[in-house]
Amino acid sequence: MSEEKQPQLALERLYTKDVSFEVPGAHVFTKEWQPELNINLSSNADKVDPTHFEVALKVVVEAKNAGETAFIVDITQAGVFLVDGIEEDRLPYILGAYCPNILFPFLREAVNDLVTKGSFPQLLLTPINFDAEFEANLQRAQMESAEAEGKA
Repeated sequence: MSEEKQPQLALERLYTKDVSFEVPGAHVFTKEWQPELNINLSSNADKVDPTHFEVALKVVVEAKNAGETAFIVDITQAGVFLVDGIEEDRLPYILGAYCPNILFPFLREAVNDLVTKGSFPQLLLTPINFDAEFEANLQRAQMESAEAEGKA
């Protein structure tokens, strides 16, 4: 009787990979605060070794006030995940949805900390359903693939 290897999935290390906070000028503090936010979020995964992946969640937030840049926050929150014995077809979901779901609260907290320490009002990023985003991206890719085949 052979022993079947149990699947393993665990966050082994959590860290801030890159962080930047910029306030281009002090004049932003003399104006009424009515910000316009531009938020860009992305994620990626890199294989570290046969059983570990680094998953990184990056956000860039640019706040403009009265047409001028008030601040720019650029943070990459990362984690090293043990992924062993997981079926290959489950890997895209784990790296594209499951792991970002784990990282997001830490990213959200880091953004808020930098913004408030920069003397601006609290900025709490809206929670994201990475499962739904993953499914939507999968469907979009399938539709684009079907359209490309139809044109060929």
